[in-house]
Amino acid sequence: MERLCGVDEAGRGPLCGPVVAAAVILDPARPIVGLADSKKLSEKRRDRLAIEIREKALAWCIAEASVEEIDCLNILHATMLAMQRAVAGLAVLPDRVLVDGNRCPRLDLPCEAVVKGDSLVAEISAASILAKTARDAQLRELDKLYPQYGLAGHKGYPTAAHLAALRAHGACDIYRKSFGPVRDVIANPPLWTEDRS
Repeated sequence: MERLCGVDEAGRGPLCGPVVAAAVILDPARPIVGLADSKKLSEKRRDRLAIEIREKALAWCIAEASVEEIDCLNILHATMLAMQRAVAGLAVLPDRVLVDGNRCPRLDLPCEAVVKGDSLVAEISAASILAKTARDAQLRELDKLYPQYGLAGHKGYPTAAHLAALRAHGACDIYRKSFGPVRDVIANPPLWTEDRS
């Protein structure tokens, strides 16, 4: 019986926080009903499925690449690094790895990229759910530390409200300085003091 590992990421587009990847090997003897692309599920459904995946999968691992690594490597390479870490962290070695998208990280295992894999392959759907729920939980924690940005709501994506908050409060160290909107704010910081001249 071939052990298939699905890999997906969450958080390539946001302006802050890490990029998170998950790798999952499902157990054919313990099927999970309702797996789908995490973006198409309600938050409540995702959270329920994430618990079930952690309980029933043969193996799973969640890994990340930090804001510093994103700024140093670029978002694509940082995403590949997070995926490598997720696969390396599995307690069970897979026979083959299927990755959502059109690129594979460098692995010492047979690996194939599947476009729209999070909708087509149950293992990738499971990985997408674990990555998304783990990252969302991190952003809710960051929101407690930095409430001025509204992170719990937009999860770091460049919404109008988020961009307005970023311009008003400046970019703190959770922000990806290599991303255009953050670079712009750093180049033109908010005017904290009244002009006294």
